[in-house]
Amino acid sequence: MARSYKQKCMKCKKNYVKVTFRNRFPVCYECLKAELNTPIEDPEMKKLFDIPEELYEESAFLRDIKLKYIRFGSLTEKQIEAFKKVVKDMLD
Repeated sequence: MARSYKQKCMKCKKNYVKVTFRNRFPVCYECLKAELNTPIEDPEMKKLFDIPEELYEESAFLRDIKLKYIRFGSLTEKQIEAFKKVVKDMLD
């Protein structure tokens, strides 16, 4: 497992975010909350992203996948499968 540490959010400079070597620009959940709450039109994707808010708070990966869908309008099959796998693992 990758080593992690906490660093202050690069946007608000108040909240701490768990950081690994892959995360160069850590942003807290509170700063991304408005963008994550953007309405999603596609019913299939709406169902996919309808998970408990606590999971988005805990996982930067889940936030990142949802933001990529909101920004670009689509996801690859691998992204969808990875999203489902992480959600399943976190719920178990």
